[in-house]
Amino acid sequence: MQQSLNSSWTSRARFRATCQRQTADTTPVWFMRQAGHVLGAYRALREKYDILTIARTPELCAQVSLLPVEQYGVDAAVMYTDIILPLPGMGLTTELDPEIGPIIRNPVRTMQDVAALHVREAADSTPFVADAIRLVRAGLADKQALMAIAGAPFTLALYIIEGRPSREYHVAKTLMYEQPAVWHALLHKISEVLVHYVRAEAAAGADAIQLFDSSVGILSPHDYKKFVQPYSQRVLAAIKDAGVASVHFGTGHASLLELMAEAGGDVLGVDWRVDLATAWDQVDPTAHGIQGNLDPTLLLAPWETVREAALAILKGAGGRPGHIFNLGHAIHPATDPDHLRRLVDLVHLEGARVS
Repeated sequence: MQQSLNSSWTSRARFRATCQRQTADTTPVWFMRQAGHVLGAYRALREKYDILTIARTPELCAQVSLLPVEQYGVDAAVMYTDIILPLPGMGLTTELDPEIGPIIRNPVRTMQDVAALHVREAADSTPFVADAIRLVRAGLADKQALMAIAGAPFTLALYIIEGRPSREYHVAKTLMYEQPAVWHALLHKISEVLVHYVRAEAAAGADAIQLFDSSVGILSPHDYKKFVQPYSQRVLAAIKDAGVASVHFGTGHASLLELMAEAGGDVLGVDWRVDLATAWDQVDPTAHGIQGNLDPTLLLAPWETVREAALAILKGAGGRPGHIFNLGHAIHPATDPDHLRRLVDLVHLEGARVS
């Protein structure tokens, strides 16, 4: 094990300062999907409950969300949830297949379909989300930060139109091009729902909210600006107005970074396909922090390989305020938990040296 960081800073203070590009004692670190797959306690729960049951049961959700804080020493707990949670409240028949992903049984393809969707307060449609956040906040006290999540309007729209995950999302993109009025009406309604959703997460005690636009990399810059940017901008503005930090996350989005920065986000999440220092120069380090960007597959390699890659990322950040160390996407299920513990220690120690 690495030597522990000797600091009077709490993880929560470190994380919150970094989101605002303020100088902290060291680089904060958390991992996407850090509660899932690799921990034995989580796997034991999954033998009894499916993902959505855990996410919709505040006590179970809180238990799983707190596990990585205890096991890895990360600076933030991320809520164990799924971006599709607001969809049933809109009137969409939704399920989560472990092998396929989100499935919508009544996909939206026409203006009549859009008109039939509901916009409800989060307290009515997803009260369990706020309840779970309050439990995690109490469990963390003021020691660690709490990261809530929400799906971005575009990524949710893809599921809602296609009915299930796809590689290219041809049905959704065809609707976007051929029926722009339907597309914009749908994105407007999704955005309304998400504004209620993120406000409720903030009010319940989140320190930051990560807006997941995991599929945004399938778009050209022109199409992003025309069909997506205004809606992400609206949700990110709502997070800002609620008084919490935001992380604007995508994958395969190197060509969209400047436009995503325009849409908003205190911190932009970048994956391993783009050099971290280059990404930061594109989005203006005086206006945005950067989160990332270790390739999660590297965690399957020997520790020395992981260490070398992590040090290269820290070097790319160059000690600039605003860097949150994370993976470029979710943890691979076969990851050795000890790699994660050692990685947290390494980032804390080396981040302090370059800060």
